[in-house]
Amino acid sequence: MTFKQIDASNGQVFGVNNENNIYTLHGDSWVRLPGSLKHVTVGPAGVWGVNSNNNIYKLVSGRWQLISGTLKQIDAGGDQFVVGLDANYNGFCLSNQSTISLKNESTLPWANISPRVHYYSCGLWGCWAVYSTYVYYRHDVTPGSCVGSRWQQVAGQLTMIEVGTEGTVYGVNSAGHVFRRDGINSSNPIGTAWTPAASFLCKGKHVSYDLGVLWVINTDGKTVKCRV
Repeated sequence: MTFKQIDASNGQVFGVNNENNIYTLHGDSWVRLPGSLKHVTVGPAGVWGVNSNNNIYKLVSGRWQLISGTLKQIDAGGDQFVVGLDANYNGFCLSNQSTISLKNESTLPWANISPRVHYYSCGLWGCWAVYSTYVYYRHDVTPGSCVGSRWQQVAGQLTMIEVGTEGTVYGVNSAGHVFRRDGINSSNPIGTAWTPAASFLCKGKHVSYDLGVLWVINTDGKTVKCRV
């Protein structure tokens, strides 16, 4: 299957292709879902996505529910909270109180996270971002207070980063090499070092990890399943 973006969490995998068609994995088969999205995410807060107009949607009872606000990238890997970036790369988040009590057509209290970053993703032990090729960790992010307190630059250079629901962190550099952040735990959420995560067969431009499987979109858009 050819995708431009993919996300995996809790045994579920979703992806979107260049035509903004949405797919999910059932067994070994990709099944197309109704709707049109350019970015999709799955996690403890459910399945969310944004379309070509940056409108936000959540999958509710098999249908896409329009959510207030606009984002170009969205991530639901945190503990029932959601983060994302708007068209100007301003960061925003929605706390777990809001995602749990979500109602139709309600105006949601998206909180601003500054300064701007180019990609933002969260998981069990916190949130990570890239700005240009610089890597950052966001301190003091919690489900109920998702803004956090400050950025800390982390050694390394990546063009995208993805945090798994269980706390794993993977990223891709400008050469398409995939790296895993080692040493991450509750007492050291930043970890210790970047380690090459996959063979040359798994070089790519976008990654997502869940349950021992690294999903890689290579430079041709092909989806590669790598066990790591």
